[in-house]
Amino acid sequence: MSGEARALALVVGAGRGERLGYGGPKALVQLAGRPMLEWSVVALQQVSCVDEIVVALPADRLDAAPEGVLAVAGGSTRSESVRAALAAARSDAEVVVVHDAARPLATPELFALAVSELARTGSDAIVAAVAVGDTIKQVSGSGRAVERTLDRSLLWAAQTPQVFRRRTLDVALQAPVELITAATDDAWLVERLGGTVVVLPVHAENFKVTTALDLRLAELLLSERGVAQ
Repeated sequence: MSGEARALALVVGAGRGERLGYGGPKALVQLAGRPMLEWSVVALQQVSCVDEIVVALPADRLDAAPEGVLAVAGGSTRSESVRAALAAARSDAEVVVVHDAARPLATPELFALAVSELARTGSDAIVAAVAVGDTIKQVSGSGRAVERTLDRSLLWAAQTPQVFRRRTLDVALQAPVELITAATDDAWLVERLGGTVVVLPVHAENFKVTTALDLRLAELLLSERGVAQ
C-alpha cells in the first residue's frame, strides 16, 4: 500500500453487557454525556483515512446509531457481528479496522497508527495490545492446581482496534460456525489460517468497559482529557 491507505471501520456493539448491570445494550449506556458507542464513532470520524463507519447493534436498537454511520443488526457472537458489518459495507477499502464499542477511550491517533502499522509491517493484521504485567499461572482444567507459570515476557493482552487486510479478514470470517462461536477476537481466526499478526503496544487506558467500576473510571479519564460533556 502506498500513501495513506483508505480504511473501512467496523464498530461492534451488539453485546448486552449483563455484568455492567445496565439492562440494555452496553454500547448505548451513557458515558460522560453520550452513549458509549458514540465515543468510538467520533474518534474514527476524525481519522482522515476512514471513509466509512459501520456499527453492529442489536436488531431492535438500530435507530440508536450515531449520525453518519451505517447500522446493521449484529449476530449472536462477536465475529458474526463483524461478518454482518463487513458484508453491509459500501466502501471498497482494502483495509478494515475492527473496534469494540466497549473500548471508548481509543483515540484518533491510535486508530491512525494501527492503520499505518499494517502497511509498515506488511503483516496480515495489527492488534492493539498491552504487555502482561502480572505473573500468569496455568491451572488444570478440572481444578485450581497450578500446572505451570507462563513466561510473561512473551504475553500480551489483546485489545482493539484490530486492523486487517480486507481479503484476509473476509476469508477468516468464513470459518465454520463452531470456530466463529469460539473466537474471542478476529485476529485468532487469521492466526489459525497461518496469517501474520503483529501487536501494537498501547497504553493501558484503552481498557474494555465491563463493570460499573470500569464505567466510572472511563468517565474520570474522559473528564481529565477535557472532553466529557
